[in-house]
Amino acid sequence: MQVADVLSRLRALSDPQVAAALERSGSHPRSALGVSQQNLRQLAQEIGVDRLIAQQLWASGIHEARLLASLIDDPERVTSKQMERWVRDFDTWDLCDACCANLFHKTPFAFGKVSTWSGRREEYVKRAAFVLLGELAANAPGAPDSEFLRFLPVIEREAGDERPLVRKATATALRQVGLRNRTLRKAATATATALERSEDRNARWIGTDSLKELNKAPAGPAAKTASKKTGKKAAGNVAKKKKVAKAKK
Repeated sequence: MQVADVLSRLRALSDPQVAAALERSGSHPRSALGVSQQNLRQLAQEIGVDRLIAQQLWASGIHEARLLASLIDDPERVTSKQMERWVRDFDTWDLCDACCANLFHKTPFAFGKVSTWSGRREEYVKRAAFVLLGELAANAPGAPDSEFLRFLPVIEREAGDERPLVRKATATALRQVGLRNRTLRKAATATATALERSEDRNARWIGTDSLKELNKAPAGPAAKTASKKTGKKAAGNVAKKKKVAKAKK
């Protein structure tokens, strides 16, 4: 399959309702077709891992083409420079999250990028740092606790960021680190408690939001199961809303 064929398929899958839903979600890409996540994943399975097409899709600048690129690129061949190029192109929260979840956390540069990007000012770059940290906490079973403990002071340092997209990603990262195991849970809870007592309202929000989950959710392998259940519940709620909307029409 050639990149021209893939782009043609994407355009054929374009759906105005999906594009409208994307806008309502707060994601406003510069160039979007409106292709559902389900269709993107099905197309990714057809293509398989293809680094060349991934690079060409990213270069197209089309939102869904870039989402698809994150699904088919080869994490073993992704370079540090590529990650820097791509992160500078992030223009929506969902593209940021997709690249971190589908590709970046699988690279050997992931922890280093958390360290570097967390100190950057750009909104999506800083968000990427904490989304990536959350993905590593959930999906890097062999990583030692020390890799995560060193980022708790970073979370405290950046907790005053007033931008919702950064603040929410920071809270999620803190929760995910704490849900990894009992040792990290204790450390993350201490960090969240300190943030909750902060004079800064953004830091307090992160602390309070994180403690809600840290105080009730299981730590370790059970946390991943709980996360999947939460995801299924959310998907079910979306499906119900769609049915209600159709019924009203």
